Amino acid sequence: MEKHINNDFIFCVFLSLMWLSTKACSQQQPQVPCFFIFGDSLVDNGNNNGILTLARANYMPYGIDFPQGATGRFTNGRTYVDILAQLLGFQNYIPPFSRVRGRELLRGANYASGASGIRDETGNNLGDHTPMTGQVEKFARTVEELRGFFRGDNMALGAYLSKCIFYSGMGSNDYLNNYFMPDFYSTGSVYSPEAFATALLQDYSKQLTELYKLGARKVVVTAVGQIGCIPYELARYDGNGTSRCNEEINNAIVLFNTGLRRLVDRFNKGGLPGAKFVYLDSYQSTKDLVVNAKRYGFEVVDKGCCGVGKNNGQITCLPLQQPCNDRNKYLFWDAFHPTEVANILLAKKSYSSKSKSDAYPINIQQLAML
Repeated sequence: MEKHINNDFIFCVFLSLMWLSTKACSQQQPQVPCFFIFGDSLVDNGNNNGILTLARANYMPYGIDFPQGATGRFTNGRTYVDILAQLLGFQNYIPPFSRVRGRELLRGANYASGASGIRDETGNNLGDHTPMTGQVEKFARTVEELRGFFRGDNMALGAYLSKCIFYSGMGSNDYLNNYFMPDFYSTGSVYSPEAFATALLQDYSKQLTELYKLGARKVVVTAVGQIGCIPYELARYDGNGTSRCNEEINNAIVLFNTGLRRLVDRFNKGGLPGAKFVYLDSYQSTKDLVVNAKRYGFEVVDKGCCGVGKNNGQITCLPLQQPCNDRNKYLFWDAFHPTEVANILLAKKSYSSKSKSDAYPINIQQLAML
């Protein structure tokens, strides 16, 4: 725990971990009127449940520690954005777009879709999904619906949306289920790592700019984590004697992350007037959880709590499979995704950390106050 976190917050996190009522911790009004979420399986909370895809998690033991059970979240309990919503003061989780309509949209929606990426073809190897382009299009439909609640007053709607938090976590699958999957995609032979990162950032810049045109002003974007160190990659990588992780993948990701931070600087320095972007360095944050595992209470950082094969990473968690018992000691829930306790730590870092190595140039709590 960081020393500046007060005792009330620590108590709330404790209650959350014990799955007692969390509403007592968030009786205040939310710090922002709404929260809109874009991303992949790290933050998908059920949008993929009704489509034809292998990227779905609406079966046990997914959700084994979540009050409603297996809702489609790709972890044992809450996702990063579930916890972030609680930290922002929302008393209920932000619902998936697939199930929310009407006035509920005034509070926000989650458009994230497992297997999705910045590029439209990313994740096609797993089946149907909604890429970032499609998620932005769904938000455009949301804006049209919201306009009705403001009686067509575009200025009033714009003022409302300008106070909301927009979160976008994209890019992981563009590497995991595209660039480094040569049997299914040609991008690895067409692009150098530098050229691929540049192409991704060009597309992502257009998508984020479109969100801005639709009303987004307070925007959080996340770096791609250390994919070369997840159980899925560790199960497939023999190592070269100097690292247990696949550093070819990690090095390619660093190129994208470096460019994304520069893009945030460009947006903040007049590229998108009136907008404030926050960059979350999830690469360093996840690395910190591994390097300082004991301090965070982790005993296992290279294996999934639930899965099959080497590192529990060759096949992801199967229906009704028995997961590990002490999930708070595992960094990874399955071959790809963090446990709930890891999500809690990552959300706390990005929400209130004073270190620019976690959140840059300000943290999410400060962004909400603007």
